[in-house]
Amino acid sequence: MRKLLFLLVCLLIVTFAQAQNQPVIPLYSGAVPNFKASSIQEVVDKQANGRIRISQVVQPTLTVYKSAKANGTAVIICPGGGYARLAMDHEGYDVARRLNEMGITAFVLKYRLPNAQSQTDKSVVPLLDAQQAIRLVRQRAAEFGVNPSRVGLMGFSAGGHLASTAGTHFATPVGDTKDKTSVRPDFLMLLYPVISFSDELMHAGSRTNLIGEKPATDQIRLYSNELQVTAQTPPTFLVHAADDQTVKVQNSLAFYEACLQHQVPAEMHLYPKAATALACSTKPPKTTGPTASRIGWMPAAGCAKAALPSLPPPRPTILRCPLARARHLLG
Repeated sequence: MRKLLFLLVCLLIVTFAQAQNQPVIPLYSGAVPNFKASSIQEVVDKQANGRIRISQVVQPTLTVYKSAKANGTAVIICPGGGYARLAMDHEGYDVARRLNEMGITAFVLKYRLPNAQSQTDKSVVPLLDAQQAIRLVRQRAAEFGVNPSRVGLMGFSAGGHLASTAGTHFATPVGDTKDKTSVRPDFLMLLYPVISFSDELMHAGSRTNLIGEKPATDQIRLYSNELQVTAQTPPTFLVHAADDQTVKVQNSLAFYEACLQHQVPAEMHLYPKAATALACSTKPPKTTGPTASRIGWMPAAGCAKAALPSLPPPRPTILRCPLARARHLLG
């Protein structure tokens, strides 16, 4: 009995150590672009409830979560936080671990947040980092065991704005890199995303942090991503709750309508209340019945071969059921 307990404890220790020691790689091999010297230092806030918030990012990174049964699909995760901080745990690390369970190789992006003190142009810095993350994963695809044509972006809240920006602003990459690697994501997964910077739909904090308190009209339009959708926008999956008091549900509606207008494959799951998802099973759905009718378009996009599992609830319970149904994004 003691031997069994000892082995169990060892197993738990190893498992914990593995969970705490995922490879963290710098986003840039040389100098970080759009950087200027300042006294700004990264702040990591480990809260009493165990959650992790990071702000004032200076050195952007990718935390790599390889799956033991990788199917070749990669998802780069953009945590939210209003472009002021990053919710690295429940909108980052926790999601990556769930994706791993279903064969998805996940990368948690610690992107730089807009900061005029440490950046020459704060409005382009998050997108600069997101595009570099896509480049890096594609360039090192063999090392990571992923298919470079199956690299998607997942974003939560303001991270959803970043992901949707990357999905609509790839034709002319930001920065002065001569690298020709494509920065177009192969698919988008947007969870209660900030989409529009219009006065009617904006999340005020996200808009102010990215483009200032009194942005020019052309800047508002440029970063209102429902206005930037084209026929080349990647296939998109959206989830939102009608009672979201932080990011208006009309953000997702506007992006979905733009996808329809431009004939971009898209699927959207709306809930009257965030708590509705509590009633949903945390198990991946069967591939028969109503769910099966919703999985037709993404296999054609060639994105993946596994179901997306249930995820821990970011706000607070919206993701369990609908993202299980996003299996067609990943398989």
